Formats: sequence, structure tokens, C-alpha cells
Amino acid sequence: MNINLYSVLTSLVVLTAAFSYLNFRFIKLPATIGIMLISLLCSLAIIIAGKFYPALMEHPVKIINSLDFETLLMRIMLSFLLFAGAIHIDVGKLKKEMAPVLLFATVGVLISTILIGGAMYFVFQFFTVPIPFIYCLVFGALISPTDPIAVLGILKEAKIPGSIETKISGESLFNDGIGVVIFVSILEIATGSTEISFGHSTLLFLKEAGGGIVWGVLLGYLGFYLLRSIDNYQVEVLITIAMVMGGYLFAYVLHISGPLTMVVAGIITGNKGKDLAMSDLTMDYVNKFWELIDVILNALLFLLIGLEMVVLSFDFKTIIIGFTAIVIVLAGRFISVFLPTLLLSFRRSIERNLVPILTWGGLRGGISVALALSLPKGAIRNELVSITYIVVVFSIIVQGLTIGRLVRKLSLK
Repeated sequence: MNINLYSVLTSLVVLTAAFSYLNFRFIKLPATIGIMLISLLCSLAIIIAGKFYPALMEHPVKIINSLDFETLLMRIMLSFLLFAGAIHIDVGKLKKEMAPVLLFATVGVLISTILIGGAMYFVFQFFTVPIPFIYCLVFGALISPTDPIAVLGILKEAKIPGSIETKISGESLFNDGIGVVIFVSILEIATGSTEISFGHSTLLFLKEAGGGIVWGVLLGYLGFYLLRSIDNYQVEVLITIAMVMGGYLFAYVLHISGPLTMVVAGIITGNKGKDLAMSDLTMDYVNKFWELIDVILNALLFLLIGLEMVVLSFDFKTIIIGFTAIVIVLAGRFISVFLPTLLLSFRRSIERNLVPILTWGGLRGGISVALALSLPKGAIRNELVSITYIVVVFSIIVQGLTIGRLVRKLSLK
């Protein structure tokens, strides 16, 4: 391994372990939120110190700039995180909530993208920031997928109804994949790499999303067959790792949705695979392995989000637009949840206070930051990255730390 890369990874892992310890020992916040908050404070301290001693900024900036955040998250970490999340989903509970999950993850994301994109266009016009409408839609697409990783633990502690927990976790897994597909489709139009046509865009969406789901089913059942044919927990854990890495790479080569592939393959492995293909010993090792992977990568992800502040530039106008975007994103989330819920209410009973819980519990996270960083370099990218960062930090810290209190206040049993 290249010594520079090894040094960077070592530094990140050491910082993650140190911040995890400090949070658990002294601060006692939810792990991912605590780690990100500490890394934000460290980043702020580095920035302030750099104003007086510029040399202090050089090494941290060099380390962070050496990381390709978009590639690291979207092509490496995301596959493991989605599979680790999907493998613990109870397919029986998911089937009962499939209608709202699919509506929130598809129609909801589309509504949110259009509403946020349209509103941000007027905000940019008001502040005389030259962002084209199509790039406003790009922003709407990258900020719409929810990332409730940091809040799920709090929701469990608050003892909310299992049906709402299933809606949140199921929606987050599927809307990550749908959101990425919508983002890619709009970005290709924005950059002129594809024609502006409803039919063409629909075909691209169906290929990405449909192809990802089909490949996920095939991959899940291939893994199921291999797991059922042996009884050796070391080999079976290795097979699940190969499914994630090989399956995601193959999806990337085929230009289909890797995130949706991981979600579907993970659900099959976590249900059919555990029930019919694994011994109790293997199931225990598989569960513990993927739980540990989930904890480590989430801690590392939120550390990176916090440290990213060192290399971003903010001016007063961008900060004002960012805080305006927070209000717009929350409003877009509310409407994109309310409309599907209204539609569902004609056919089934809806939990009390479902809309406010889903609205405030719809956290934005690393995926939004990674998508923003994947934009073509230039002034538009810099502006959208900074605004995205402001929305994500507010979402994780403010919404993440208050969602439990909101649930208790609404007296959900």
C-alpha cells in the first residue's frame, strides 16, 4: 500500500477511535452525532488557528484534499452501509409497510426534488447568484434522499411504534438508491451529456432503478444458494463480503443502480438467507460482523463530514442562502410526506403524528455531501457544496438531537 494513503487512513481511523472514546466517555451523545460534532469543533479550531498561523492549516488541508470523498463514499462505503442496513430489515414487517415505503421513496423523492429545486431557483435569483434552473433541480435531487442512520437509535430508545420505524428505515434504504438515480439523470441533462427528453429520462431511470433491482434479486439468490450449500461461518461471512464488493462493482460496470442492488440483495440475505441457509452459529457471526462494519463505517463517515469543513469556503451570502435552504428542505420534506400520506389515508389507517415525525426525522447525511462533491468543478459546484454542507450539518445535529424529544412530546406509544 502507498505509504501516503496508509498514513491518511491511519490518521482517520485513529481520530475516529479517539472521538468515539471521548463521546462515549464524556459527551454521551448518539455515536455518529457526537463524532461529527467533535470533528466540527476540531475543524473550527484549525480554521481559527490558521488565521493566526497559516502553516497549521497546510497539513490538515492536504490530508482532506487527498481524499476523494465522492468515490470513497459512493463507490466503497455506501455498498457496505446499505447492505449492512438492509440485512437487518424484517421482510415481513416491510411487506406490511411496502405501499408507504415505495410511495415515500419514489413519488416523495420526486416531489421533494421539484419543490426544493423550484424554490431554490427563486432564492438564488433573489440573492443574484447565477445558478441555472436545471442545477437547482440537481440540488433538489441530491438533498432529497434521507439518511436516518444517526436517528434510528434515538427512535428506538423513544419506543415509537414499529410500523413507523419500519417506514423510516425502509424509506431511507430505498430512497438512497432512487435519489441517486434521479440525481444522475438530471445531472446528465444539466451537463449536456444526454438529450432533454421525458422519454429518454424515463428510460434511463427505468434502466438504472429496474436494472439495480433485478441484479439485486439475482445476486441475493446466488448468495442464498452458495450459503445454503455449505456450513462454515468463516466462508459464509466471506461470501457476503464478496456479494457486496463484486455485486456493486458489476452494477457500476453495467451502469445500473448499485445502491438498489445492495438493498435488495441485503434484504434477501437477511431474511431468506438467515432463515433457510445459515446455522445459528453462522447467523450470529454474520449479524455481528455486519453490525461492526456498520458502526465503524458510520463513525468514519461522520468524522469525514465534520472534517470537510476545513476545505470549504463560506461567505455571508452563502451562509444566509444555506439557512434559507434549511427551511425550504424541511418544507419540501413535509409536503413530499404529506401528499403520499393523504393518498394512503383513503385505503388504510395512518399512525397519529406520522407526518411530523417523518418530516423532522428525515435527516440528510453523507450521501448528499458526496453527490454535491461529484458535481463538475466550478463556481456552481462550490456554491452548492457549501449550501449542502450547511443543510446536512443542521439536519444531523439539530434534528438528530431533538427527534427523540419530539417523539416523546407527541406521546407516541
